Amino acid sequence: MFALAAMTYVEGSSLHQDRGGSTVFARYAFNEFWSFVAGWAVMLDYVILVAATAFAATNYLAAFWAPFGRGTVEILTMLGILLYVAARNIRGFSSARQGRIGLLVLADLALQVLLIVLGVVLLFDGPAITSSIHLGSTPTVDDLIVAFGIATVVSTGLESASGLAGEVGVGRRGLARLVSASSLTVMVVYVGIALVALSAMPVINGTTTLATTFRDAPILGIADAFHQAWLRDTLRYVIAAMASVTLIAASNSAMLGLSRLGYSLSTNRQVPAALGRLHPTRFTPWVLIIFATVGAAALAIPRDLDFLLGLYAFGALLGLTIAHVSIVKLRFTEPDRSRPYVIPLGVRIGRARLPLPAVLGVLLSVAAWLSVVITHDSARWVGIGWMGFGVAFYVGYRLLSGKSLTQRVTVPREALLGEHVEVEYGTILVPIFGTPLDDDIVQTAGRLASEEGAEAGELATIEAVWIFEVPMSLPIDARLPDAELQRARAALARAKSIGEEYDGVEVATATVRGRSLGHTIVEEARRRGVQAIVLAADEPSRIRGGARLGGRQAETFIGEATKTVIARAHCAVILTAPPVGDRGLASEGAEQDPAEPPER
Repeated sequence: MFALAAMTYVEGSSLHQDRGGSTVFARYAFNEFWSFVAGWAVMLDYVILVAATAFAATNYLAAFWAPFGRGTVEILTMLGILLYVAARNIRGFSSARQGRIGLLVLADLALQVLLIVLGVVLLFDGPAITSSIHLGSTPTVDDLIVAFGIATVVSTGLESASGLAGEVGVGRRGLARLVSASSLTVMVVYVGIALVALSAMPVINGTTTLATTFRDAPILGIADAFHQAWLRDTLRYVIAAMASVTLIAASNSAMLGLSRLGYSLSTNRQVPAALGRLHPTRFTPWVLIIFATVGAAALAIPRDLDFLLGLYAFGALLGLTIAHVSIVKLRFTEPDRSRPYVIPLGVRIGRARLPLPAVLGVLLSVAAWLSVVITHDSARWVGIGWMGFGVAFYVGYRLLSGKSLTQRVTVPREALLGEHVEVEYGTILVPIFGTPLDDDIVQTAGRLASEEGAEAGELATIEAVWIFEVPMSLPIDARLPDAELQRARAALARAKSIGEEYDGVEVATATVRGRSLGHTIVEEARRRGVQAIVLAADEPSRIRGGARLGGRQAETFIGEATKTVIARAHCAVILTAPPVGDRGLASEGAEQDPAEPPER
């Protein structure tokens, strides 16, 4: 399951390098509604992880002082950990601290490997393991199904890592090594710990101390099984200290992942901006963190780890299913888009390759999710209630604010720092082609953005993009002629200088590759979440422009690429037509589709 999930998340994150994991995959594969469903399911998992790691930390702290693991002291300790996690995440993390967390993870991994080696040498008993396991009775089918779902906890690390997409530069070979190394590490550690644990605490008469005495701190049970007193005591305290620190760090990481996800949901208008409000100096979503902390406390106080893990499996498997399905669909809707990492073992269907590992992942995750829903009563009702509330909340919020349920609507980060007036054209996409018409287009966009930005007191953005159409005979990442690159840079630089002459307007420039001009414009507009696209119509004439623009009836004033944009764009498309006789701006492009690049 982990290997399949790793391949899916790495391909998805390399395909669309936006923060968000499965929410981003679902956005590009389907629409905003399914993006929210995935995000809401993962949000539940993050809250549960914060609660579960805080609870588990108290059980390892009990190795130093027993009251840490029971009664009022345990509850107060959990609440103290949660308050610490909330404070740290509101304050924010420095890059130096991220490095320390990385060292902590490596140290914890090294300790687990050491424990596996010692266990294999001193405790391993193959016959005891095989003779005590009878599938169907020990463990029962229901227990095995629930355990299979709970094991998906490892996929949360993939979701969190996907939140860093676009911030980390990794090549094709590096991505392939990442998938293989992470999958191998997880397999070795999980299988190794399981074998050693069953050797140390074998199943006797259908039960094991793993499920009783050491249920909430199983690694301490392994340490307690060593016969050498010096080794047993040393490992007990080393494991307790390392596990406690690591679990608190994991709680911090889960809250950080929740913060990033909440920020993404807020900026995409999937939840109200008030919920994603940023701290004025720390720029962290403090309101969301407080709500999540309260929710985690409510889940942790009953101290029912089985309930927490069952509920976690509900959300994790739902999010994982959506991620797998999204990657499969993107193979068909975006077959030509550059993929630094491609899931292997595909079957060609038309222009696309069906990724068999992702299909297998869909089948396994759906089966596991259904099994959790059927066999775990509390997870079923709480999970369905959470998702039902979230969907109703999303639908109500979108409809009351006059927004589509399926189209992307974004707000800038500044909107989360305080109250503001919504900008209708706060972000505008302007395709640039190096023709004299570019000036008209940018000026139109500049006037729209400047007017709206001035009314709202915000900075509006023009996204000026130059699109390289790459023929199907060449790979999408084929080397481009230096002359073309220079021409694109010059045109984008001119667009930036013209656009930023308008007050309250900034111009962001970029180059994009695509197979079809019209479809690429639509795709970029959707990916960037712009609120309008500005294109140029042809110059009016007696043979072009239709009756409204001075031409004959039934004549068209737009070309094929522009038609595609108008028909498929998720936002408003604004056409600007130069006046008759304005040869200074339009003469060079009058006889061609302004959305088509000039002959090269």
